[in-house]
Amino acid sequence: MAEDTRPVALITGAARRVGAVIARTLHAAGYDLALHYRQSRLELDALVADLESARANSTLALQADLAEVARLPGLIDATEARFGRLDALVNNASTYYATPFGAITPQQWEELFAANARAPLFLAQAAAPHLKATRGSIVNITDIYAERPLAQHAVYGMSKAALRMATFALAQALGPEVRVNAVAPGNVLASEHPVKAETLEDVIDGTALRRRGTPDDIAGAVLWLLRDATYVTGQTIRVDGGRILGA
Repeated sequence: MAEDTRPVALITGAARRVGAVIARTLHAAGYDLALHYRQSRLELDALVADLESARANSTLALQADLAEVARLPGLIDATEARFGRLDALVNNASTYYATPFGAITPQQWEELFAANARAPLFLAQAAAPHLKATRGSIVNITDIYAERPLAQHAVYGMSKAALRMATFALAQALGPEVRVNAVAPGNVLASEHPVKAETLEDVIDGTALRRRGTPDDIAGAVLWLLRDATYVTGQTIRVDGGRILGA
């Protein structure tokens, strides 16, 4: 595939964990990538080195705190300037921590909504003209807990529910040129927080498939929505092994 015809995706929170697996999956499928990170520069550098060794001149590293709304259009502009096009936006970056009721603060609200709802919306708004030109696609990474409460994580769940609604609204506003969908993961990685909302035993016992998923499960769904699901928009695909069922 010629360099100027390869599809281009911007992935937020791409340096590590699920974001890095999404990046590797899309790159292997022929996408050139703009890779956003906030603080994980060492991990991002290692990812870029691997991807560049597979295909030279195929990546662009972009640093930003997504809470700084004024910086968001610059991520789109830099991607367009480097690659000359934008075919996909993957809003993967997320903030996650507990907010026990009775001790919730306005700062927690601002932090969680800024990362999980506001930034994806304003990135989509900035990206829309470029995506319309390529008849591109947006995938938002939401959560099954946008649909059911997770104990002590009310504000996180509310912010992901806002992103779920943004997915529907953007699909309506940007059609027919741009498709907009979401992937709602269940438990695919151990939390890095010391106090776990769910133990692995909880996950296994409460999941119809009786196992934790993997980041590859999420990345595969993202690729399908971006590349193959040409008549799918305004949908949330749960990739949770049946966790939503409370099995």
